[in-house]
Amino acid sequence: MATERLVVIGGDAAGMSAASQARRLKGPDELEIVAFERSHFSSYSACGIPYWVGGDVPERDELIARTPAEHRERAIDLRMRTEVTELDTAGGRVRSRDLESGDETWTGYDKLVIATGARPVRPALPGMDAPGVHGVQTLDDGQALLDSLARTQGRRAVVVGAGYIGVEMAEAMLKRGYEVTVLNRGAQPMATLDPDMGRLVHEAMDGLGITTVTGAGVTKILTGQDGQVRAVATEDAEYPADVVVLGIGVEPETTLADAAGLPLGVYGGLLTDLAMRVRGHENIWAGGDCVEVLDLVSGRERHVPLGTHANKHGQVIGANVGGGYGTFPGVVGTAVSKVCELEIARTGLREKDAREVGLQYVTATIESTNSAGYYPGAARMTVKMLAERRTGRLLGVQIVGREGSAKRVDIAAVALTAGMTVEQMTALDLGYAPPFSPVWDPVLVAARKATRTVHGSAT
Repeated sequence: MATERLVVIGGDAAGMSAASQARRLKGPDELEIVAFERSHFSSYSACGIPYWVGGDVPERDELIARTPAEHRERAIDLRMRTEVTELDTAGGRVRSRDLESGDETWTGYDKLVIATGARPVRPALPGMDAPGVHGVQTLDDGQALLDSLARTQGRRAVVVGAGYIGVEMAEAMLKRGYEVTVLNRGAQPMATLDPDMGRLVHEAMDGLGITTVTGAGVTKILTGQDGQVRAVATEDAEYPADVVVLGIGVEPETTLADAAGLPLGVYGGLLTDLAMRVRGHENIWAGGDCVEVLDLVSGRERHVPLGTHANKHGQVIGANVGGGYGTFPGVVGTAVSKVCELEIARTGLREKDAREVGLQYVTATIESTNSAGYYPGAARMTVKMLAERRTGRLLGVQIVGREGSAKRVDIAAVALTAGMTVEQMTALDLGYAPPFSPVWDPVLVAARKATRTVHGSAT
């Protein structure tokens, strides 16, 4: 029996999870595995970069789960600093370039995995490529930012964007001792939340000493005579900056796939079936931040770039490539973050999302505490819940609060996945002790209020 070759494009979470799982199922005599990675690192936690930059994680290598050498010990031919520049799907081959030597090579495949990840959104504005302006997506990006900080004399940082990356990087720069200004185009930070919940984040950031400017669309980056960044300009003002961090978000890196004619969705991500196989292509799979996935609540495709999904995609792909079986049914859109002591969480739909898909809904917002009110250190928590009008089906939950708040969103994530109503949620048997929760957990209090609201609107 001839040995098949699996080619993997991308050496991080999805790509190397797929390669490793396939290797567990098939030995080198059955399946040759060649993987290409253009950066200096493989199998690392991109989600940990803000905490490395901020100093919570002292060493870069602590973010690396498996080195290239460790992958090679498992008979995976991982070629670092090698970028795939072309896909020939008709011929079953990829063209790659060694970024050190410039040499180009064609490599044939029987099976292909595309795990090219995402790239930071970098608007085509004057000065955006100036020294001192940094996106933060890879370990190479994080190292470049730290190197820049080591060379920078001033202590003024401007973060452009106030999504997950933006608020996490604002915290990192604050911990580095910088005077931090966050410029956000929207009305409130954290557009993944409804504006009323985003306002709570805004208030907390102000309280930390972070200057958060809303309705501030950046028009250009201003540089000094030395070419280095000196300020960020909006339509209304200029904000002095010794370093600029882009936290605008990311978009799928599907340049190769698009050029090869592979199917892309409305967000620019690759479209796959439940087995993570690229639609219409029997021997090509894709996973991680370069794909779109099914939202189980709205029924639409979404781009949700998270390491949790990427690793699951890789496991599914590896199982299918290796002769086993696996599927990835979809997501409910769960994400957590923090800025200093403030925890932020969401799952399911925002009000805007529900309207876009034609769902009528009610909302319930409650104030509670993360532990029993009398227990020392009890702190405020706000929970907002969306439920479908008449049916009471849970549609989404958002939580903003102090320690112990964010992970409560997992209760709602399970309820969403199970298709529960808010009334069913009120009977959930959750753990209770005064250090951990009031006798009625805040999520259940919100579910009770939502249930009353649903019954009051069920006409």
